[in-house]
Amino acid sequence: MTDSALVERIGTGDQAAFEVLMRKYNGKLFRIARAILKDDSDAEDVLQDAYLEAYRHIGGFRGGSELGTWLTRIVINQALMRVRKARRRSSIIPFHNTLARDGESPEAQVPDQQSESPSASVIRAETRRILERRIDELPAAFRTVFVMREVEEMSVEEIAECLSIAAATVRTRLFRARALLREALARDIDMATGDVFAFAGARCDRIVSAVLARLNSSDQSVRV
Repeated sequence: MTDSALVERIGTGDQAAFEVLMRKYNGKLFRIARAILKDDSDAEDVLQDAYLEAYRHIGGFRGGSELGTWLTRIVINQALMRVRKARRRSSIIPFHNTLARDGESPEAQVPDQQSESPSASVIRAETRRILERRIDELPAAFRTVFVMREVEEMSVEEIAECLSIAAATVRTRLFRARALLREALARDIDMATGDVFAFAGARCDRIVSAVLARLNSSDQSVRV
């Protein structure tokens, strides 16, 4: 079903069509909300609020932009409202507080079709956690643009429209996000390098014992 057909049916109160719409955009919108909020639970709450807002105002969607763009704007607005409310209670960094030099100019994961061994699966999961943690550490504006572009593969122009910023600003934020992420991951790699193919512990004891055993056996053979 096309987006225009979904909008038409939702406008008549068809909740089945609305469920189709939500399932179609859930992943993309959740990741964008989470990029701003850095919290799974908050992102889920915001997404629910955004969907309700979209349902109430679906009649106002005139097709001037893509439906996905319209929904993304609603999600971003809901997420920023939550940030502002949270800032009154704590010290959460606001979305627009992280950039002071927007004038600067810069710069897939292929699914593995083969079954993975348990160890490979663990490594992939740990790698993903490290990457997610480093993305969470990016300033909010950089993090949001990075997720929209690199994870959701939205175009620069679409991101600019959703965030109401210039395309050049999108490119600048994306360039900085990539640079900060590379630096953070490089530090992780440097710290882990010393532990690569670790030799201490049981492996060391096992090899030493085996060598000594063979050496003793060889000495006895020579004596005989």
